[in-house]
Amino acid sequence: MVDADEQSEHMYYRMMGNTGIQVSVLSYGFWATYGIKDRLSGKEGVKTAKELMRIVRNAGVNCFDHAEAYGNPNGEAERIFGIALKDLQEEDPHLWRRSDLVITTKIFWGGSGVNESGLSLKHCREGLDKSLSRLQLDYVDLLFCHRPDPHTPTSTVVRSMTQMVRSGRATAWGTSEWSAQQITEAFWIAKSEGLEPPQFEQPQYNMLHRNRFESEYFPIFNPPYNIGTTIWSPLRSGFLTGKYLKSIPDDSRATQEGYEWLIDDLAERKERGEFEVVSKLVDYAKSIGCTPAQLALGWCLKNPNVSTILMGATTASQIEENMGCIDVAKQLTDENLAELEEILGNKPESWMGPGGSGTRNLKTL
Repeated sequence: MVDADEQSEHMYYRMMGNTGIQVSVLSYGFWATYGIKDRLSGKEGVKTAKELMRIVRNAGVNCFDHAEAYGNPNGEAERIFGIALKDLQEEDPHLWRRSDLVITTKIFWGGSGVNESGLSLKHCREGLDKSLSRLQLDYVDLLFCHRPDPHTPTSTVVRSMTQMVRSGRATAWGTSEWSAQQITEAFWIAKSEGLEPPQFEQPQYNMLHRNRFESEYFPIFNPPYNIGTTIWSPLRSGFLTGKYLKSIPDDSRATQEGYEWLIDDLAERKERGEFEVVSKLVDYAKSIGCTPAQLALGWCLKNPNVSTILMGATTASQIEENMGCIDVAKQLTDENLAELEEILGNKPESWMGPGGSGTRNLKTL
């Protein structure tokens, strides 16, 4: 087993915005994996969670991502994690010590009642309390507003999140899929009223979904905001692995109950020509000696504004493959990146407009 103090030799870490917290560049997320009907729930879910959590932790991963909506209607994914973590802490207290872990959750979709969702102070307080109970924790490190709430004033949300942080139930708060305007509005409300500002965002980001992250968000990655990020869907729901090029595998997410929308999404991607792009990426990955998944993840890691990538693997082999993206990222040259841009053909304009200088810097890992 890898000692926790030696993990830095195997993993890279980045600062999460202005929080002072370091997160592993790869994190493990529980979305669309645990608590799903007839799949990875109950004892089976706990057993699988422990197995995969051991693998990622031994590889240096310190961040675990959750939400009250994962495994709904009863937050089963958080419950599974809470049981698994307690068991793992008993097995190896040093490796799983709370002070070295970064645990998140997100509040927005809590239940079917009219006041069991959204970002009212009532739901923020009650939703977080329920999440902490399921996670068997006194606090989370990163608390996200899972979506913007059009029915609750931003000032109310900022005050609610400030209460969650100053009560000790979270160390910092951020957003997920908020616009840059909404984030800066919340930031300056907090600054002007002596409240806690948002410090990180959880957006979708991958080779085929770039505009918001690379263009709209560019200013908020810089001072005074320095927004950190935990990106989701880096493989575009598995599409970038190439597994959908010929058919839909029986064990893929697109065949799961509740994810039927992926079938329509795949049809739209075919019309947009994305199948041809992915086919070229598969060939390119082979030419440089890696898998398509490693290439897609490594490409994301080259962006310094990506604090951590959320992985949602369900098998040990998937995780071990995904972990190889760090070596791929280190090997990607400027020439490789230019060739990938030619294949993708979707580089966003600078947020400053044509000829502007607000483009992403890929020379990092």
